[in-house]
Amino acid sequence: MAVRLLVVEDDPKLARVIARGLREEAYAVDLSGDGRDAIAQAAINSYDAIVLDIMLPGVDGLGVCKELRARAIKTPILMLTARDAIADRIAGLDAGADDYLTKPFDFGELLARLRALLRRPETLQSAQINIADLQIDSLARSVTRAGVPISLTSKEYALLELLSRHAGHVVSRADIVAHVWDDNHDPFTNAVEVYVNRLRGKIDREPWRPLIYTRRGAGYILTETPPA
Repeated sequence: MAVRLLVVEDDPKLARVIARGLREEAYAVDLSGDGRDAIAQAAINSYDAIVLDIMLPGVDGLGVCKELRARAIKTPILMLTARDAIADRIAGLDAGADDYLTKPFDFGELLARLRALLRRPETLQSAQINIADLQIDSLARSVTRAGVPISLTSKEYALLELLSRHAGHVVSRADIVAHVWDDNHDPFTNAVEVYVNRLRGKIDREPWRPLIYTRRGAGYILTETPPA
């Protein structure tokens, strides 16, 4: 699914490394370097998961976690820490974290733990999406139409998966920006329109019939039945 993450890490170099790796996996990533800012971002943005370092200036990770849970923000939280004592892990989980990863960590494990959090029962979704002759495998991140493999960039794939998860319903430009892009996105650019057109050029090219439609002033809809 199209996923937007908040990474809270006060080490700029590590934060950039994590963000770059996650973006390569088609995740939209926002960064925060201190606890108070993280609380503010999590309160105003809809994130699918939060990667939260425990050692932060201002409010530490435990404080951030407790505050978010006190505000009834249920976003899954993966806590990062250089502390590997059992007592520290217990403190993180008791503060409301969903999982715990000790530094230094393998990036592959970070990805696996995030995937596990995103598969929680309340957010569980099918890995296979079929719309007409379009097939999307969200685990393999592969797309075919009428059995023909279609190569997509990470952003194109994230956009297609977002539209497909809401097939038959209009997805607004604001929702696309919120889930496919991150805070680096310039809201005044026409990036959404550009990527929709690129996607159409691959998904809706001849001889296939169109699946992506524009609802002028509302957004975009992926459907096998042309809207009236």
